[in-house]
Amino acid sequence: MNQERVFQVLEGPHASEKAAIVADANNQYVFKVAIDASKAEIKKSVEQLFKVKVSNVNTLRVKGKVKRNRNGFSTKSTWKKAYVRLEQGQEIDFAVAE
Repeated sequence: MNQERVFQVLEGPHASEKAAIVADANNQYVFKVAIDASKAEIKKSVEQLFKVKVSNVNTLRVKGKVKRNRNGFSTKSTWKKAYVRLEQGQEIDFAVAE
């Protein structure tokens, strides 16, 4: 995988209450990823970018919500997130990512 695709696959970490819980309990990290990214691409991207060993990857698509405004209805974008589990003893520090 080329370096450009690595940065296209991972859009950034997803910070939420559930993401913090799984990070503490299961050594998992949650990322917002490209909608067309496969599990293999996500695994390679995380391993190359953060220099860690990935155990497994679970993905899901978050359907965009319909919002009502004064002009009628609008739809938020559908996006994809990935739960990345690291090998035992591995850790990602987002403040010092290379």
